[in-house]
Amino acid sequence: MNILVWHVHGSWLTAFVQGPHTYLVPVTDDRGPDGLGRAVTWDWPQAVEECTPKELGDRDIDLMVLQRPHELDLAPRWTGRRPGVDVPAVYVEHNSPEETPERQPHPLAGQSQIPIVHVTHFNRLMWDNGKAPTEVVEHGIIDPGHRWTGTERRAAVVVNEPVRRGRTTGTDLLPRFARCAPLDVFGMRTEGLAEHLGLPPDRCRTRDLPQHALHREMARCRLYLHPVRWTSLGLSLLEAMFLGMPVVALGTTEVREAVPDGAGVVSNRLDVLEDAVRAFLADPGLARRTGAAARAAAQARYGERRFLDDWERLIKEVTR
Repeated sequence: MNILVWHVHGSWLTAFVQGPHTYLVPVTDDRGPDGLGRAVTWDWPQAVEECTPKELGDRDIDLMVLQRPHELDLAPRWTGRRPGVDVPAVYVEHNSPEETPERQPHPLAGQSQIPIVHVTHFNRLMWDNGKAPTEVVEHGIIDPGHRWTGTERRAAVVVNEPVRRGRTTGTDLLPRFARCAPLDVFGMRTEGLAEHLGLPPDRCRTRDLPQHALHREMARCRLYLHPVRWTSLGLSLLEAMFLGMPVVALGTTEVREAVPDGAGVVSNRLDVLEDAVRAFLADPGLARRTGAAARAAAQARYGERRFLDDWERLIKEVTR
């Protein structure tokens, strides 16, 4: 099939385009948000083809995969075909509702032609999906291999724009955890974080790295810390588990489902989480055993093969 899909979330799309189809990814001259084209920092197969808006009008399209509300208007303008009417379509919802945790209508709640595909069961539960049909296809991770060494007695955190996002991503909690372990914070627009939090640079190092380097540097840290209050299930948490890292995480959104007993410490009690950080720092053997359990749990639930199989079943159902 020819599947139209915008480059919105690079990590998710990297797994999605490993399937057996041709993936038409829009590209514009400025490579802006609606036309990023092929990834630069991820390795995508040749089946991912860049298409300009003009070229899309001449291409056969068997399925549209939408991810943002304005793509409902963008798709017919660029292709001449209406999603869910002229061409089968699905809408992938990557996020938890932002305005209210339980009463926010989904942008597609008022229609029934386009299924909403949530990436976690928590998200489907919390969004008001209205009359739209819903599915859940949980995340899939391309296995980076067991790379944890834990040689650095530091805690890794992965978050984009921690200063702007603040309490949502638990940025305000970092000084408290920095008293237990020095932090390596990875992600986009993390510069100035230590100064913003009033922390010495050595207690809060920040770096923005391409994915292959990110995994290498994360895996050198003794543990992975996930202080996120309210976002969808972070792919970085799952990637840390695949790397063989023990995880310490707030028990919010889908985290309790993703991190079973023995794979890390999940709690909403900060004292429990602080004790866990100290324990992993002090005991490399405990960190190693817990990380191995985390990797096994992630492989069993969030493997690439299961993800692609789930999508194949859904694609066949939507396009039949």
